[in-house]
Amino acid sequence: MSRVYNFSAGPSCLPEEVLKECAAEMLDYNGSGQSVMEMSHRSKVYEAIIEDAEAMVRKLMKVPENYKVLFVQGGGSTQFAMVAQNLGIHTGKAAYIETGVWAKKAAAEAKHLGIDVDVIASSKDKGYSYIPKVEKIEGDYDYAYICFNNTIMGTHYEYIPDTGKIPLVADISSCVLSEELDVSKFGLLFAGAQKNLAPAGVTLVIIRDDLITETPRQGTPTMMMYKTHADNGSMYNTPPCYTIYVLGKVLHWIEKNGGAAGIHKLNVEKANYLYDYLDKSDFYHATAEKGSRSLMNVPFLTKYSTGATDEASLAKEKEINDKFVKEATAAGLVNLKGHRLVGGMRASIYNAMTLDGVKALVAFMEKFAKENA
Repeated sequence: MSRVYNFSAGPSCLPEEVLKECAAEMLDYNGSGQSVMEMSHRSKVYEAIIEDAEAMVRKLMKVPENYKVLFVQGGGSTQFAMVAQNLGIHTGKAAYIETGVWAKKAAAEAKHLGIDVDVIASSKDKGYSYIPKVEKIEGDYDYAYICFNNTIMGTHYEYIPDTGKIPLVADISSCVLSEELDVSKFGLLFAGAQKNLAPAGVTLVIIRDDLITETPRQGTPTMMMYKTHADNGSMYNTPPCYTIYVLGKVLHWIEKNGGAAGIHKLNVEKANYLYDYLDKSDFYHATAEKGSRSLMNVPFLTKYSTGATDEASLAKEKEINDKFVKEATAAGLVNLKGHRLVGGMRASIYNAMTLDGVKALVAFMEKFAKENA
C-alpha cells in the first residue's frame, strides 16, 4: 500500500525522511550492532543520542543558559500535576486562562492538588472558538497558565500575556517548533512529543533554573519533582530511549528545513491554503474565529452542521460527516474525523504534513462539496 496523508491530531505524521533513516538503522545504529530500542541508556552510544537531542532543542529554540531542558514521561497530562506540585509553593494560588479541554483539565488537576485556581478568562461563552485577550496578568499568583495551541478547538495565541514577575507556564504540545518562540518570556514550557516531535512516550520540558525547587508541595513523589530529572540529566530512571532518538532526528530535519522560522513559513502557506478555501466555500466553514486560528489544527463543519437539535437534522449531519470521512479515507486522506466536542472534521497539518497533502485534501473537499451540495 502506498503512503497516505495522515491528518491525525496525534500521534501524528512524521517526516518520511526520518522514518526511512530510522528503518535503515533499526538493526544496527551507528556501527554498534544494536538497535536503539535495545541498547542500555547508560551506554556511551546512547548518552551521545540524548545529549545531541538536548543540544538541538537548545539550538533550535534558542534556549537561554539559565533554563534546563528535560525529557520526562507521562505526557502533557502529567505536567498538569507537576506544574502545580512544583510551582504552587508560595501563595498556593495560580491564574489559568481557559481556552478549551486541555486548559480546563490542567486547571481541574491543580484544584485537585489543592491549588487555589483563579480562572481569569475563558472563551467558553463561544464554545472556545477564540482566544481571550488578556495582555497583562497581575496578582500574588505562584504562576499563570495557558495552553498556547488548542488541538481540539483549533485556536492559537497570537500574543504572549505579560505576566511581569509571575512565571508564565505554557502547554505547547501541538505547536512546538512550528514557529519561533521567545523562551525567555516563559517560566516553563512543556510539549508532549507525539504531535510535532516524535512518537508518543516523551515530554519535552523547558524550565527556568529558579523554578526548580528542592521543596515542592508536600507529598510530591520523587519522580514528579523537576529537580529529580534536572539533577540526573533526564536519566533518573530509564528514559523512553527510542522516542528520544527519533526526536533528535526530527530536530535535525527541522534544522535542514530552515529551523523554526523556515518551518513556520511553510506552515503559514499550508494553513492559508486551507483556510482560504474554507472561507470562500459555501459548503464548509472553519470553526475557529479569525485572529485566533491555529496553523496546526483546522476543525471545519459542512453546511449540514446547522446547530439544530431535531432528530432529522442531527441524522443528516452525521450522515454527511461519516460519508466525508469514509470517502476521504478511501482517497488516502486519513484521520479526518472531528473531535466529538466540535463535530464535523479536523485536519491536523503539523510540521511533517506537506503542502501537497493539504492541496490533495482541498481537491477532495471541493469534489465532495460538488457531489453533496
